[in-house]
Amino acid sequence: MISPFIVNDKNLFLSRFPVAQVNRSLQAWDSADEYLVNHVNEEGLIKANTKLAIFNDAFGALTTNFCHSANDDPDVICINDSFISSQGIRYNIEQNALDDSNITLLSSLDNLPNDIDVILYKIPKSKSLLIEQLIQIKKSVPANCIFIAADRAKEIHSSTLKVFEKHLGTTKTSLAVKKARLVFCQFDNKQVHQSPFPTIWSIAHKSTNDAPSRELIISNHANVYAREKLDIGARYFIDNLPKVAANSTVIDLGCGNGVLGLTVLANQNNAHVHFIDESVMALASAKQNVMTNLPELIEQCEFTLNDCLTDIEGGSVDLILCNPPFHQNTATTDHIAWQMFKDSHRVLKKGGELRIIGNRQLAYHIKLQRLFGNETLIASNDKFVTQSAIKR
Repeated sequence: MISPFIVNDKNLFLSRFPVAQVNRSLQAWDSADEYLVNHVNEEGLIKANTKLAIFNDAFGALTTNFCHSANDDPDVICINDSFISSQGIRYNIEQNALDDSNITLLSSLDNLPNDIDVILYKIPKSKSLLIEQLIQIKKSVPANCIFIAADRAKEIHSSTLKVFEKHLGTTKTSLAVKKARLVFCQFDNKQVHQSPFPTIWSIAHKSTNDAPSRELIISNHANVYAREKLDIGARYFIDNLPKVAANSTVIDLGCGNGVLGLTVLANQNNAHVHFIDESVMALASAKQNVMTNLPELIEQCEFTLNDCLTDIEGGSVDLILCNPPFHQNTATTDHIAWQMFKDSHRVLKKGGELRIIGNRQLAYHIKLQRLFGNETLIASNDKFVTQSAIKR
């Protein structure tokens, strides 16, 4: 839904992104955003020529508040791993007719400037991403940088605060306001930790054709699921992949580290595989994994940051493989899965297949039946189901 975000008499109308999602009841900001903006304004932390860095702004609630105004004009760097969040920020800036000439959007893998004055940090759900970002911040910014993090109070545990203390320095918290809390850090920890990311591990690949079995080396950046081993869902999905014909066009949708598409390539060297994800780190991991294991096939691959299958040509694909997420940031929702299935139906050729895996309780078969008019149970166990739908 379009939700009014009113802070210090500034009235912004913010939308979650993508705007056409089925679940429109979730608002595009939270009380932690409000708490951060109010604190910054009350303390007068932003002045003319302040260099401000904003991390993990989900839909622009923070960024839109610091676009050009008639008063102070900070230089704002907005850092995100999420393509959807970056698109949402752009959309909400435009929707509110704001001047964004002082805003620079960076990805999670871009280098940070070394002259940042103030950091506003929304704590991510992923602890690994938190650690990686704090390490990069400590390496890059001056010791006198003002650092303020925020999240819902129930998400800030003692273990969270220990991570801040380990990587930045002295850490204190605010009182809770509207169930949100702020975290203040001083950069007085002299130790600079080396990043443990990307993590690298291996999996045994059993070929489904006459090619010999082999070991695949997998590299995972911090914000990629299953960073140290193949998760049980992906392993079960790999065991139940379809046989891919030569010259087929395959999409690994929500590819993560790309292990599904990589398995398809290892089994069928003549396939064309399109890796698609909304995470910068995921797509970088997938590309690295093809380069490491099957460099001779890299020309048969595409790697695209995207909101599901936006702008992918209809009727162009033989097979789509997908393990849909059932949350966006901290919100549990099925709208992303619904969009993935609708986009897949549009993009598949007649006779093309969407094959998915999901937790048993998610009941994706209902959506597949509604969209495709058919659904086949390929395999199931106590936790997962693998299902197929054919475009008629």
